[in-house]
Amino acid sequence: MATWRYSTMPGGAEAVSSRNAVGRFVDFSHGGGGGRRVIKPDQLMLIRKWQLRPVKRSFSVRNVSSEQQQKVKDLVTQQQGSYNPFPPDASSIASSIKYHSEFTPLFSPEKFDPPKAFFATAQSIRDALIINWNATYDYYERLNVKQAYYLSMEFLQGRALLNAIGNLGLTGAYAEALSKLGHNLENIASQEPDAALGNGGLGRLASCFLDSLATLNYPAWGYGLRYRYGLFKQRITKDGQEEVAENWLEMSNPWEIVRNDVAYPIKFYGKVLTDSDGKKHWIGGEDIQAVAYDVPIPGYETKTTINLRLWSTKAPSGDFDLSVFNSGKHTQAAEALYNAEKICYVLYPGDESLEGQILRLKQQYTLCSASLQDIIARFERRSGAKVKWDEFPDKVAVQMNDTHPTLCIPELMRILIDVKGLSWKEAWNITQRTVAYTNHTVLPEALEKWSLELMQKLLPRHMEIIEMIDEELIRTIVSEHGKADSNLLEKKLKQMRILENVELPAAFSDLLVKPKKSPVAVPSDEFGESEEEEEAEAEEEKEEEKLKPAGGKIKSVKEGTQGKKKKIPEPVPEPPKLVRMANLCVVGGHAVNGVAAIHSEIVKDEVFNDFFQLWPEKFQNKTNGVTPRRWIRFCNPELSKIITSWTGSEDWVLNTEKLSELRKFADNEDLQIQWRAAKRSNKLKVASLIKERTGYIVSPDSMFDIQVKRIHEYKRQLLNILGIVYRYKKMKEMSASERKKKFVPRVCIFGGKAFATYVQAKRIVKFITDVGATVNHDPDIGDLLKVVFVPDYNVSVAELLIPASELSQHISTAGMEASGTSNMKFAMNGCILIGTLDGANVEIREEVGEENFFLFGAQAHEIAGLRKERAEGKFVPDPRFEEVKKFIKSGVFGSSNYNELLGSLEGNEGFGRADYFLVGKDFPSYIECQEKVDETYKDQKVWTRMSIMNTAGSYNFSSDRTIHEYAREIWNIKPVELP
Repeated sequence: MATWRYSTMPGGAEAVSSRNAVGRFVDFSHGGGGGRRVIKPDQLMLIRKWQLRPVKRSFSVRNVSSEQQQKVKDLVTQQQGSYNPFPPDASSIASSIKYHSEFTPLFSPEKFDPPKAFFATAQSIRDALIINWNATYDYYERLNVKQAYYLSMEFLQGRALLNAIGNLGLTGAYAEALSKLGHNLENIASQEPDAALGNGGLGRLASCFLDSLATLNYPAWGYGLRYRYGLFKQRITKDGQEEVAENWLEMSNPWEIVRNDVAYPIKFYGKVLTDSDGKKHWIGGEDIQAVAYDVPIPGYETKTTINLRLWSTKAPSGDFDLSVFNSGKHTQAAEALYNAEKICYVLYPGDESLEGQILRLKQQYTLCSASLQDIIARFERRSGAKVKWDEFPDKVAVQMNDTHPTLCIPELMRILIDVKGLSWKEAWNITQRTVAYTNHTVLPEALEKWSLELMQKLLPRHMEIIEMIDEELIRTIVSEHGKADSNLLEKKLKQMRILENVELPAAFSDLLVKPKKSPVAVPSDEFGESEEEEEAEAEEEKEEEKLKPAGGKIKSVKEGTQGKKKKIPEPVPEPPKLVRMANLCVVGGHAVNGVAAIHSEIVKDEVFNDFFQLWPEKFQNKTNGVTPRRWIRFCNPELSKIITSWTGSEDWVLNTEKLSELRKFADNEDLQIQWRAAKRSNKLKVASLIKERTGYIVSPDSMFDIQVKRIHEYKRQLLNILGIVYRYKKMKEMSASERKKKFVPRVCIFGGKAFATYVQAKRIVKFITDVGATVNHDPDIGDLLKVVFVPDYNVSVAELLIPASELSQHISTAGMEASGTSNMKFAMNGCILIGTLDGANVEIREEVGEENFFLFGAQAHEIAGLRKERAEGKFVPDPRFEEVKKFIKSGVFGSSNYNELLGSLEGNEGFGRADYFLVGKDFPSYIECQEKVDETYKDQKVWTRMSIMNTAGSYNFSSDRTIHEYAREIWNIKPVELP
């Protein structure tokens, strides 16, 4: 048998290059020592990675399990400059990629085409991430540091390949390695599907936070669900938006690591029994398992690699009924398996049906229960033989991203009391000190409420705990406000209680007793009617007599046996009994934060004002931020080079305050020329994307005007498209020379998904595409105006659109957008914003300068008065608004009926009417502001200066800044840099 020799010195590369080395004996020689053993494929992989450079320090590599721990002997040597987990040698990397294409294949061996090359490349970089992941994990275990856990129903990651190799400083080496193998890095990266784990800003924020946590060396993990189909893949047809299942996992996910040894039981339904000693037991019901899938999250130029742990659900194999299956009842035999697996099928399943509501609640509980069981297991393991539960909040911080993870509160209580044996008082103290809540909305429909009956059925023990928390809250409210003013107390209880439309507990039954009225005898006839009722009937009969046709008779709705009416009162429906999840979050946690300055004030003054008066110390602001790595450094390399050149270093990537140095060069002609060239280069890429996705050809010399975000009435895509229609109408009324003089050429780009059951949002998508179909084929208009809806908007599309944008629309009704994060991304990339004073727009405008922001519209403090004015019939619409609606109704955009869409803007009251989002009110201000945009764009020096000032002023919107604030003011954790 041949002996293979491995050398750690340069020159030994070919010794183990053949795949035939696997299974043979290898002589490991280093200096005077060595050994002889069989080489395995994973060992060969590591040999290849490290064989081209001298090893300065020893290290160990292993897979981490939840039970067995092996202490890290050392860590990878820190290279000068960018940190690389293995030498950035293109030949070594190419060998690694080739190895994975042969030994961890997902494709047949005949070809090395782009999809196969992508998976092999991703697996090769994942090896490096696992090394760092293991080192990070072990270091945290050894130090037993306090760790933050970020729970979110969404993580909108985008593609991971370029981000990972960029964070590790290996972009050039991987580009060269793939070139050696006959491929282009950019083309290979484009083979990666976006991970379908989120939908909008909530999920993207969570992913930006993970990037910053890793980059800043904070000990933290993310927890989410591993959705098989995500939200949906969006197609645009002649009928508007069409939803089809997302297929991101069909070819598997090269980044995830399944941890089959990390699985936790999850229970639904069943019943609660009480022991003679008062201890509760939740038994019976439906049992499933949550299995962990780990996704390594690398920091930028650091060894720290944290974890995103995603839960996938399954049923125990014993739940598959083999005898039933063999009897031919195949569906029935596998029912338990399907019920378990479908929990993680879709993000936000439709909840209009009871089944959909149950599935959503199951999703939320699965995330909370599995994550907390995992967190507690880690705490117990790190604590050693003696667990001190009162130290739990000193080691664990749980952040609930919106109300979806609210069940963390009763679940932590359940585990501590029922499983760990703590008292209610101890468990409640621990829970309140551990959990914190981020509020993301002021919209009533987004403040989650669940049916009390449904929760009692699905989670009986948790409902008991929630009722007890509600009692604790009632006791606190009574203690704070006293019983003297029963009206005030009743109002406070109605607004603050966790349980809505639920009678007070027995202990407080006499709290709001009001004096009874003295009974008054009311004479009645033999049919039980009072004198007042008889008088009313007489009046009705007189009215009927007037309306009676000649010789006819109007029959009463109900007649007694003697011809007299017997009134049966309409039953008054009982209001539904609900659980207010947001109220539970506020009560059960130690901190509540909004995500922009104006939003946090609305949270304190309106949304949770009663709680703010009770616990002002709980309420904070944490303005959102976005990672400058993905949103400038990697997605806009041309602009990044310019920034680096003019600021003198790449320090701005980690310290965005350096961006502010661009201000002093804003009028420099050389910088402006470079700036415009970079923007045009990015616009060319978007022009190619638009042609590929829609077939439309657009000019890169036009202004690129972009609004990309979730389709929702409050975000007012409808205002945007109505403005475009008005623009188009005015163009048509002019001669060719007049319109060319008046208007600058524009490409108006939309993107975003309307939720599948949100009918009005889908009507908006349909209308946008109809306008585009008309405008884009109008020979009179040509390149002067194009309207494009980019289908299936996601992170990868955003990474192309945002660097190319020149004007971006953030035009929500003031006071309704919590913060926004796309506005920050656009500003970072030198895009000028048009918007209202809403969300983070307020702070962005302050930072970039009022003169560099196009402002219009009503302000948040005016909104309530304007709606009241509308309800009273006092609103007088602007003639231009009426003009544009009439133009649409004329049929110029095809045969589709837009009455229901435009009907939402009509009337003074009623659901779906009365222009609740004030499109008509802000329309004149909006189109006047757009005229100002045109005039400014004609002077490219002024426009470019504004663009530079936007990038320079965006320094304060890095998620690094946000994470430092969370860590210091909510989680109380400190950076832990690996040695």
